Amino acid sequence: MTDVEDGHPRRLPAELDHVIVLVHGELDQAAAAYQALGFYLTPRGHHSLGSSNNLAIFNNNYLELLGYEPGKKQQRPEQWHDPKGLSGIVWRCPDPACAQLNASHAGVTAETPLDFVRPVETGAGTFDAAFTVLHLPKLGFDYGRTFFCHHKTPELVWRPEWQTHPNGVQNISEFVFCGDDPRSALGLFERMFGPGLLKEIPGGYGFDAAEARVVALTREAATQRLGADAPLPEPGKTQMIGLGFKTASIAQAQAALQAGGVPFTATDGRLRVGASSSFGVVIEFSE
Repeated sequence: MTDVEDGHPRRLPAELDHVIVLVHGELDQAAAAYQALGFYLTPRGHHSLGSSNNLAIFNNNYLELLGYEPGKKQQRPEQWHDPKGLSGIVWRCPDPACAQLNASHAGVTAETPLDFVRPVETGAGTFDAAFTVLHLPKLGFDYGRTFFCHHKTPELVWRPEWQTHPNGVQNISEFVFCGDDPRSALGLFERMFGPGLLKEIPGGYGFDAAEARVVALTREAATQRLGADAPLPEPGKTQMIGLGFKTASIAQAQAALQAGGVPFTATDGRLRVGASSSFGVVIEFSE
């Protein structure tokens, strides 16, 4: 297989890079909540654009708690329009030119590539983790965003000392949308990553994205799957509501939740944590 398709760079496959939980000005509270869930978080990072984060780094993807520190909300006010909760699905992008081709296949125009850095402290000194992102139009869902992320310095993100978690999590395994029309919720991705991407599942549609599966469920299916307290969207709206995590050991995940004082429900070999314990996101752990 070559890197050229019809005279153009070959488009990228669907591979989940990371997810974003938007926490606004409550970074300290969010970090404490996710540590109680058994995640090991990186030290607070600060983007050159003004936002700040803590990350939970896994084997092949990661979770980002994104917010702002006091006095910095207005540096990028457009980032804070959405409510707190699951707010971003981000695609791996080894080649920004290929990502532009994906957007063209979907019939949309990606925004101008945005370059930024985040200083990272290591045992050998402080270095800039560098990124290029290509934001895409919001189509099929009403809250949150989707974009490609090109890691110029992946060795400053996937560091071994950050990848071991008390809850045993190895990767994000599922990303859940909810809405009245599950197929339309994922339509942008099917156009972007290729026809035949979507597969019908009970209560909705889904597709594989490297280590994770992305699904969109009806309101009824989401309630049945994720519990009566799942953060359902308003009628007629579609939003991101839940995450699944693959752990090396359910027993280890359960012990971490108990140590953190986090209530959970055990069912069908999964541990489910309600949205009230994780900043608006239903979380499930499974082996």
